[in-house]
Amino acid sequence: MSRTYSPSQRHRYLDFLGAVGARWIDVFDGNTEFYSAAYWDLLKEVWRHDKPVRKTDALNFMTNVKSPHTAGKYIDSALAYGFLVETENPADARSKLISLAPEMRAKLDTFFDAAVTALHEASADIEAGS
Repeated sequence: MSRTYSPSQRHRYLDFLGAVGARWIDVFDGNTEFYSAAYWDLLKEVWRHDKPVRKTDALNFMTNVKSPHTAGKYIDSALAYGFLVETENPADARSKLISLAPEMRAKLDTFFDAAVTALHEASADIEAGS
């Protein structure tokens, strides 16, 4: 069953998206280089796994990046900025493990908490018809 929303409800949804996007930039202290679907895909999936992941798996997290070489550049950049940490894989010496740096994990925890709060607020406004 599809619903039809009023223009003001649709605007409230867009306001929500804008606020989440602005907060995403805040995660990176205003550096808009990381306002990218590739970094979103990479960092949210590493956060979601909550444990080190194989670097080859992290390459595949970036679904909009088709080239492994290009995906590797995103990982290298996140490593250079200290957002990710690379370690040896004790289970396979041929591969590396990627995890979030502790400070980035804390920033993403705060980001997701704020995003969920904003979602609840926006949802209540939309349901109320405002």
